[in-house]
Amino acid sequence: MTPTLVRQHLHHAGPTSPVDLSARARDWSEIQERMLVPLYEAVYERLEVAPGTRLLGLGCGSGLALLMAASRGAAVTGVEPSSPERLALARERLTPPAPPTAPGTRGARARAARVRLVDGPPRAAADGTDPADPSRPAYDLVTAFEPIGCLAGDSEGLGELLADAVPLAERGAAVVLAGWGPPERCATAAVLRVAAKLADPTRGAGSWRPALRDDLEEVAQRAGLAPDGSGRVACPFGYADVDSAVRGLLSTGLFDAAITATDREQVDKELTEALHPHQRRDGTVWMPNVFRYLIARVR
Repeated sequence: MTPTLVRQHLHHAGPTSPVDLSARARDWSEIQERMLVPLYEAVYERLEVAPGTRLLGLGCGSGLALLMAASRGAAVTGVEPSSPERLALARERLTPPAPPTAPGTRGARARAARVRLVDGPPRAAADGTDPADPSRPAYDLVTAFEPIGCLAGDSEGLGELLADAVPLAERGAAVVLAGWGPPERCATAAVLRVAAKLADPTRGAGSWRPALRDDLEEVAQRAGLAPDGSGRVACPFGYADVDSAVRGLLSTGLFDAAITATDREQVDKELTEALHPHQRRDGTVWMPNVFRYLIARVR
């Protein structure tokens, strides 16, 4: 996994401030998003994502998971309501422009026809039916790969997305939820505790919390879904150096409450110190983690 996860990243021009959302989205796309590739692969393999799959990706970020599904032949719709900057990067990644006379134009058009990206709630992504067969619901797979079980209130936010998405899926469709594994199996958990410490005394919505055993099942139950299996996937976080690790972790948004309570310089300093035990002799940073996914079915 090291050649895939640990690589050098170009620094953005100029300083990165807490409000530079474009730079943060780019850090997510270039550094952090790939850390969950083993999770995407495990889910797609288990559910046999292939041509004919109609997938709705909730919180699609900058589109890497959608790209992987599209490469398997799936028709994908991505919803990213929280970050227009990430959604813009997803559009760059998934719908590259091609001149009408350029070689490969037909393939580019075919891929564009299988990709839809929206910034509103899931109901804005489709009218609820499969364009090829209006009698069928639009989606047979819904994914929510952004892991919960780390921020206070994150399960409630996922529940709101599911409330809009589930009516667009056919009966029996798989809905995949993802969450952080137990803290003792996630080396990054100790680093994330920096966010909780610095966010005091303003801890509340948006502050770090440890994952709970039944987080995913509780979300599924509230959404009216029937659990139908689960799995665990090793997703190590690997970075070229401490600076890349800091930028990647900040791009997740998990430290926003800490930045608000203190300042960016203080967060950078303490996060750097927390990463030192995970730095190897060659300067790279390596943190083994386990993530959990739940497959639930639309009743």
